[in-house]
Amino acid sequence: MGPQNKEKLFNLKHSSARNVIERTFGLLKVRWGILRSPAYYPIEIQNRIIMACCLLHNFIHSEMPEDPLELETPDTTEPLFDGPAEFISTIETNRTWSNWRNELAESMYNEWLNRNG
Repeated sequence: MGPQNKEKLFNLKHSSARNVIERTFGLLKVRWGILRSPAYYPIEIQNRIIMACCLLHNFIHSEMPEDPLELETPDTTEPLFDGPAEFISTIETNRTWSNWRNELAESMYNEWLNRNG
């Protein structure tokens, strides 16, 4: 039995993607020490550092299909930042993003229905 509506399918897929992303960032932080602490570089440099780490990680994967680091890393997620965090207390809704999310959820659900009857 699958999801009963588009919202449940969207939430399932969103949660799954978030888990993969958090695990990936956890693995990148283990491999590349520069990602373990807050960076005080300009945002453009931070973006380049992250891209370089990702590219090197992907290169390692292309050369070593079984990465010993991944085998050692537990399959749990850890926070992306260990220090004090600024929390967002309110988020204003945006009709454009809400419409986009709803259209995406509808499309995903229709595709899922077509595949699963």
